[in-house]
Amino acid sequence: MDDKAMVVSAGAAYPLGANHSATGCNFAVHCPDATEVILCLFTRETEEQIATFSMPGKTGKVWHCHITGIEAGQLYGYRTKGEQQAKVGWLFDENKLLIDPYAKALNRPTSWNERQYHGDSQFMVAKAVVCAPRETRGRCPKPRHPLQQTILYEAHVKGISQLHPDVPDQHKGKFLGVCHPAIIQHLKKLGVTSIQLMPVAAFMPEPYITNKGLTNYWGYNPINYFCPDPRYVVEDGIAEFKTMVDTLHAAGIEVILDVVFNHTAEGGIEGPTLSFKGFDNASFYLFERNEYGAVDYCKYVNNSGCGNSVNTAFPYVLKMVMDALRYWVCEMGVDGFRFDLAASLGRDPYEFSSLSGFFRTLPQDPALLNVKLIAEPWDIGHGGYRLGQFPSNWLECNDKYRDTVRAFWRGDKGHTSDFATRLLGSRDVFPKEQRSIHTSVNNITYHDGFTLHDLVSYNERHNEVNGEQNRDGHGHNLSANYGEEGPTRDPNIKSLRERQKRNLFFTLMLSQGIPHVLGGDELSRSQKGNNNAYCQDNEINWYRWTLNERRQDFLDFCSHVIALRKNSVLLSHFNLPDDNYQLGQNVEKINWYRPDGERKLVDDWHDHNNQAFAVEVTGSELKDNYPVEHWLIIFNATDHDVRFNLPELADPVRWQIVCDTRYAKVAEQPKFFIKQVYLQAFRSICLLKATPCN
Repeated sequence: MDDKAMVVSAGAAYPLGANHSATGCNFAVHCPDATEVILCLFTRETEEQIATFSMPGKTGKVWHCHITGIEAGQLYGYRTKGEQQAKVGWLFDENKLLIDPYAKALNRPTSWNERQYHGDSQFMVAKAVVCAPRETRGRCPKPRHPLQQTILYEAHVKGISQLHPDVPDQHKGKFLGVCHPAIIQHLKKLGVTSIQLMPVAAFMPEPYITNKGLTNYWGYNPINYFCPDPRYVVEDGIAEFKTMVDTLHAAGIEVILDVVFNHTAEGGIEGPTLSFKGFDNASFYLFERNEYGAVDYCKYVNNSGCGNSVNTAFPYVLKMVMDALRYWVCEMGVDGFRFDLAASLGRDPYEFSSLSGFFRTLPQDPALLNVKLIAEPWDIGHGGYRLGQFPSNWLECNDKYRDTVRAFWRGDKGHTSDFATRLLGSRDVFPKEQRSIHTSVNNITYHDGFTLHDLVSYNERHNEVNGEQNRDGHGHNLSANYGEEGPTRDPNIKSLRERQKRNLFFTLMLSQGIPHVLGGDELSRSQKGNNNAYCQDNEINWYRWTLNERRQDFLDFCSHVIALRKNSVLLSHFNLPDDNYQLGQNVEKINWYRPDGERKLVDDWHDHNNQAFAVEVTGSELKDNYPVEHWLIIFNATDHDVRFNLPELADPVRWQIVCDTRYAKVAEQPKFFIKQVYLQAFRSICLLKATPCN
C-alpha cells in the first residue's frame, strides 16, 4: 500500500460494506448517532494499525468514503466516536475496534481475550478483509430436490471430516474436507439429498466458556452474518466455500445453512462491543420496556438465552438480514436455510406474528422464492413456542414428533394414537389444505441432545466435562439404557439397543414429512452420554469412521431404508383424498388394524395398553404408468411377540416382507410371502408389500 497514492473522497452511501473496484475501494457503514466514524487500516502480517481516515461523507444514517490505492486483501476495521450514554442506547467507544457488519471475509477467528479486550481491543478483534469482485464463472446447477425426495443430514464442518483417514491433514475440519470424495461417497451411499451445515458464519465463543478453557464448538454465537468462519478455511474462505458447494452440487447434494439471526456474541449490557453495539446499539437489539412503555436501554431482551435479541423489525437490521440471505444464495450458491430460534424473526418487534415484516419481505425477493426455509419454531421469550404458526411455504422442526416417537419405542404407554398422528404428517399441527404434508421436519435426534446411539444407551445425561456440574442440557430425554448405563458387554442389551436404533430410524423413514438425520447417527456415533456437547471440540463430537461389524450393519440398514423411502412414490408422499393442498391424489385408502385383524375403533385408540397395531396404505391409479403401491406396516412396541392377522388379498397376491427390524443384517432380510398370519417380534417394525406370488 502506497500512502501517497491514496486519495480520500466522500464516496457513496451504498452499497454497504467495502466494495473494491479499479479506482480503489468504497467504504460505507450504518451508524446514525456517532459524531465521527474512523476507518482504520492494518498490516496483514502483524495487524498493526498503519493508517486512519475520518470518513468525510455522511448521508442520512450512513457514513462513507472512497479511497484510491486500496488493494484487495487490505485489512480494515472501524472506530466510532460519540457520547457514551447507556441509558439512551449509545455505546460509542473509540478504543473498541469494530468489525464491519457487511464484511465478506475476516483474516482470522475472533476469540475472547480479556486482557486484550480491556483498553484498546485492536489485537483481540479480527480484521475485515477488502475482497475484490469475484469473476463470474459457471456454477454447477443446483440439485433442487423436491420436498418428497428430500432427506436432510445435519453435520458440523469440522466434526464430519476431522478424523476421516482419507481426508488430507490440511483439509480436515475445513470446508474442503466436507467436499472430499470420501465424504461425498459416504453421503451418496447413505442416500441423503441435502447436507444441513451447523453455523458457518463468523462467530466468537462466549467469554465465560473461554475462561473455563472450553470453546463454542457448535458456532451459535455470531459476530458477522456474511463471513465464512476462518476456523474452517485454509487460505481463501469465499473460494473454498464455493468449491465445497459446487462439488456437493455436482454430486446431487444440496447445501442448507443453519443461520443465527436471533442474537449475537455481544451479549447483554456487560457483554463485549465487537461490531453492532458500537455502530447502532439502540436499533440493532431489543430492550425491555417499563410499565409505561418506555424503553430501558440498560436491559436487553433475552429471547435467545444468550444475553440479547436482534431487532429484525428495525428497517436497517431487516435489510441486513435479507442482504445476507441473498448473498449466501446468489453469491455463495446455497440451497436453503435452517433458522435458529426462528420465532424471534416473527417478533415485530416484541410479539410474534406470522405477518411480521420479515415474513412479508422474504417472499418478495425473487432470489429467495425457491430456497428451502426451515424454522426452529420457538425461542425462550414470552409466547415463544410457535410450532405450526409459520407461513405455509416454511418447513418446521417438529419436537412433538421427536418426543412421541421416542416415548412410543421406549415402551411408554398411552402414545399409540399420537404416534399414528405423527406418522401421517402431524396434521393436528399442520392442517390439511393449509400446509403441505411435507411441512413437518421429523427428527429423532438433533445436535442439541443425545445421539441416536446414546438415546438407547443412557437413562441420564452425562455432561460433567462441560464444567457445569451436569446441570446443563435437557433433562427430559425420553431415553433408556435397557439394563446398564453406557457401554456394556452384555450381548442381550447390545442386541436390543441395535434393534431400537433400527426401529427409530425406520420410523423416521416411514413417516410423512421431511426426515432429518443427525450426522454420525448412521455411524453409531456416541457422545458418551453428553446431551449438550456444544463446548466439546474433541472426539466427543468428531465422527468416528472406523466401523466394527455392528456399526457396519447399522450403516447398511440406514442406507437400505432410506432407499426404500426414496424408491417409493407412496411412502415418500401421501397425497390423500381429503387434502387439496396439492393436486394428484395417490392414496385410495388408509386402514388401521388391531393385531386380531379387526379395524381399529375409537376405543382402541384410547386404550392405554395398546402398543401394537398395523396400518395399510392402498395407492390409487397414478399417471405416468407408475405401478399402484399397496403397503402394510406393522408396529409392535411391546416387550413380547404379537401374532397379527393380516388383511386378506385376492389371489395370486400375497404380502411379501420387505424389511423387518428384528434382523440386524440387510442381507438376512427375508423375502418370503405371507398369506394370513405373521408373528411380529417384540419391539420391531415390519414393512410388507402386496405382491403377486406367481
